[in-house]
Amino acid sequence: MRIALFQMNVHWGDVQANMQSLHTWIKEHFLETDLLVLPEMFTTGFCVDSSTLAETEDGPTLKQLQEWCRSYHIAITGSLMIHEKDTNYNRAFFLTPENEPVYYDKRHLFQMGSEGRYFTKGEKRVIVPYMGWNILLQICYDLRFPVFSRVRNNDYDLAIYMACWPTARIGAWKTLLPARAIENEVYVCGVNAVGVDSEGRRQGGTSMLLDMKGQSLLSLSDTEENSAIMDIQIDDLHLFREKFPAWKDADDFECL
Repeated sequence: MRIALFQMNVHWGDVQANMQSLHTWIKEHFLETDLLVLPEMFTTGFCVDSSTLAETEDGPTLKQLQEWCRSYHIAITGSLMIHEKDTNYNRAFFLTPENEPVYYDKRHLFQMGSEGRYFTKGEKRVIVPYMGWNILLQICYDLRFPVFSRVRNNDYDLAIYMACWPTARIGAWKTLLPARAIENEVYVCGVNAVGVDSEGRRQGGTSMLLDMKGQSLLSLSDTEENSAIMDIQIDDLHLFREKFPAWKDADDFECL
């Protein structure tokens, strides 16, 4: 599967500018891409208190993204501010050219950024089957809670963390992504935003793709909008799990 990491310079609160940036990227790279991974809240930035920016699932952004999936024959995943039943969610989407959309609502809301004041947390863990892979969707702050992403009987192969993670705490990002790969024997993809938010905080970039040993396959800068594409092979993962089956000794527990 050819996975693309697009580390966007997210323009705060400017949906049109961010969608234009995305469309430009897709037109240039769609022939090389099976799955495109975007940052958290890529159309708005982490504007959790700006409820007017939230859309419904049948709103213009998701409709446009689905049209691009069909037109360019790629899958796209990222997260948006979604309004549903009198509340807002930080909702990840997984869109493909062929199948119905799959959604995941962020489980761990970032209290220090008042996300829990304006948003409702998700209630379930979501794994998406695509191109022979089982893909776990996670959003930003979820990365700090390893129990929620713990693999059980190899129920997923690739964990995707879409983020709006600031430079001030980028050390944790760089440490925890490899940890999730090693402890779960899975590929891990983390895509973060760059740019400066409305209060002058800089987002830390440093998007990366890691193999099941926690080794870096791709790594982007900490300041610049950039992208990278790599073809990853699930057979390599299966072979490693056979040679080093630590998953057989994992503790038995349930988390959602």
